[in-house]
Parts: sequence; C-alpha cells; structure tokens
Amino acid sequence: MAIPKVTGIETEYGISGPGMADFNPVLASSLLINSYAGTLRRIRWDYEQESPLRDARGYEPVQERQPVEEDLGLANVILPNGARYYVDHAHPEYSTPECASPRGLVAHDKAGERILERSLEAARQLLPPDQHLAIYKNNTDGKGNSYGCHENYLVDRATPFSRIVRDLTPFLVTRQIFTGAGKIGSESPRDEARHVSYQLSQRTDFFEAEVGLETTLKRPIINTRDEPHADPEKYRRLHVIIGDANMCEVATFLKVGTTALVLKMVEDDFVPDLSLESPVGTLHEVSWDVSCRRTVRLRDGRRLRALELQWEYLDLAKKWVKESEPTGENGEVLQWWEAILSGIEEDPLTLHRELDWVAKLRLLEGYRARDDLDWRSPKLAMIDLQYHDVRRNRGLYYRLAEAGQVERLVADAEIDQAVGEPPEDTRAFFRGSCIRRYPNSIAAASWDSIIFDTGAEALQRVPTREPLKGTREHVESLLAASESAADLIAALQR
Repeated sequence: MAIPKVTGIETEYGISGPGMADFNPVLASSLLINSYAGTLRRIRWDYEQESPLRDARGYEPVQERQPVEEDLGLANVILPNGARYYVDHAHPEYSTPECASPRGLVAHDKAGERILERSLEAARQLLPPDQHLAIYKNNTDGKGNSYGCHENYLVDRATPFSRIVRDLTPFLVTRQIFTGAGKIGSESPRDEARHVSYQLSQRTDFFEAEVGLETTLKRPIINTRDEPHADPEKYRRLHVIIGDANMCEVATFLKVGTTALVLKMVEDDFVPDLSLESPVGTLHEVSWDVSCRRTVRLRDGRRLRALELQWEYLDLAKKWVKESEPTGENGEVLQWWEAILSGIEEDPLTLHRELDWVAKLRLLEGYRARDDLDWRSPKLAMIDLQYHDVRRNRGLYYRLAEAGQVERLVADAEIDQAVGEPPEDTRAFFRGSCIRRYPNSIAAASWDSIIFDTGAEALQRVPTREPLKGTREHVESLLAASESAADLIAALQR
C-alpha cells in the first residue's frame, strides 16, 4: 500500500541590489533573514543528522566535514510556522514546513513570498536611504546561473529506487507543460537553442543528466540524495530538483498534487513502462515547444506528444484513485489535472489564468505588439524578471492577481495564517509550536528533532522521526499543559 505523501518546497530566491556598487548577495541575504528573524537567530540549525552526500544508489563518499552556514556566520533560522529560512549558495532560501496536502502546501509556499516581502521592508530600515534590495521568485539570472525550487516527497523505503527512476522520469520530463514558469530565450549550449524565442521552463536549460547526486552542476532529472529527515528504515525523501518556482497557485497545486499521486502509483507498481528514448534531449524539446504539439520518442519506438504522455498518467491515476484512495483531495487533483490537459489540447494560450508560462507569454506578447519589440529586447527581459518580483505593489504576477486575472486557490487570510502558524496535520505543528512557546529554551532544531536547553545538566533531544506525528491532534493538550520547556520534557519522559 502506498504511504501518505508528506511534501515540502525549498525555494532559492533571486536577490539583487540595484545601484549598489559593492553588492554582496551572501551578506545581503543574511541581512534580509536576520532583520526578519529578530531574536530567533539564537536558535541554531542542528546539522548532526544531515548527510547530503548519501546516495540512493548505495554510495556514501567519505569526505572531510564541509563548512556549513553556522561556521560561515550566515543566517539560518527556524520560524514559528515550522519553516526554515536561511542563506544557501548566495541566495535567501525558504523551506516550507512539511505539509500533508497540496492545498496546504500552496498556502505555505505563498507564505514564503510574504515572508520575503516583509523581510525586504525590515531590511530597508537598516540600509542607507539610497540603497535597497529586490527579491525574485524565479530560477535564472539570465547570465548562465540557475537557482533551484526543490520539492520533497515522503516515499516508502521498500520501493526499489530503480522503479522510481523508470516510472517518474517520463512524468517529470513532460509535466513542464503545466508547471513551467516561462522564460525568454535559452541558456542551453545546444545548437537548436539559438532559435528559441520563448520556452515553457526556466530550469530545463540547466539539466544534463538522467540520474545523479549533483544539484548545482550536471543536474539530473532524478536526484539521488538519500537524506530522509525521518526514520531511515521506513522512508526516503525524494528530492525533486527539476521544477520551476511558480507564482500561479494552480501550477504549484498541480506540480505537487500530480507528482504525489504518481509516486503513490509507483509504490503500488501501478505504472507501465513509459520510458523515453532520450530523457535529457526530450526534456529540452518539450520546453522549447510552446505549442505543446511536438512528439517525443519512447524507448518502445512509439512517438507521442508530451500532452499524450500526461493523459496516460492521468488515466492511470483515475483508475488508481478509484481502486485505492477515492478521497476528495485526490478528486480535486484529478479534476484540475484533467481541466488543464483539456485546455492544452484545445489551445494552451487559453490557460493564462492558471499557468505561469502562459500568463507571462500573454504579457510579453502584449508589450511586443504595442511597442514593436524584438524578443531580444532588454525591455522584455525586464518584464520577464518583474513578473516574479515578490513585492505585491511591483510584481507583475501580483498586478494580474489584483486585477482578478489569475485563478486563486487559497485566500489571503489562509496565507497570512501560514506566515505565522505551522500546518496542523504534520510534525511541523510540534516544531513550530515549540519555537513559539519556548524560544529561550531551544538550543537547536532540525526537521527530525528539537534540542531543548531547560537548564538541566545535559541538553535534551526530542526526536521527531515520524512526519505524521506531532500534529495538533497528537500534542495540543500536551503543549497546553506544559507551561515551560522543562514541563514538556518531563511530560514526554513520563
């Protein structure tokens, strides 16, 4: 039986300092995070359980300990909503708390945008009047550098990793027809890329391998990092690095909801062999085809459109849901999945309310027609970037949202709640609640433990290795009865 798909999204945001001659993205990112975190900076991130070089294929290179953010003095905090907010590769990164539903994850992903926006305002108070920072939820600086938006899925350890590779690869290669964030031109070294004016995905240009451990060089379609942040005997955490950072809520909902369903089918051995002949080459070809009509070759010799492969996965998912998990949540995912594929079948450009790549293309075509602009125009490049600005009074996505021109799935009140409160249906509730209640008694925390300093002779580590325990239902009464962290530890020990 497939296990529940606890999910999360890690987003590296683009940062710039317009007009700042000595701009340093690392220091600027730390300033941004520290100005928002305030006194929470004293709680450190616990690296003891981290093993980013462990490989799902069985490799674990022996290396000297690499310096981490704490060694370098970079900002790294845990927030009361259960999220992690830190500096990673010269970017501010926001990792959502663990969520048990796609809709919940949409709210917490959007909460990240709000937190970055509030951080900008807090940092502005500390900068000279003539200096300011800008933050973009995108994936490329246009100069050959890409930064990630990574998804994480709880997967059954018993599922052979080779089956995940076989059955998930064609899905990830083709799902960009609805998950792509849109991008002018191409940064791919392939000769064909010179003729690309606009493409579906911002990340595709930077992928070169089918399977691998890397996340910044020779990026693979399937990442093999084996760092479960949970009971390693029972679980994997599938680290998906191939997705774009989405502004549209429907795109985020489908990105996570459909992938979670496919992984459940993989665990139940429900997916036939749909292997592609050349996954990496196909990945690029799909992104470059805004008509969504180009065919790709499967290993069995068939030629199908990316859209047709997605229909195959959807038809399988309908059968699986009916037989195994006929929930309202799954029904909503299937309904949106079918509606979007039908829209692409009819005319992709009708989906400007739901999909980022279409919404952005519509904006760009409007400016091109009005001002007679070539695709290489710097003005169009600026519009491409401005679509992703997290400031609601500046970002073009937010202008569209304010005008009622994009589809919303979560209300602003839900997003504001997610800024300050953790999800109630995962272990993030326990983590976030402890951060809020006992901030001065927590020495460190991570995804799978909290280390308390209650004044006792030794620090107390509380493991949280089960992602679906520590929910409101499990621990609310315990927390309510524990006035101090020492009371909580005593109650847990009893």
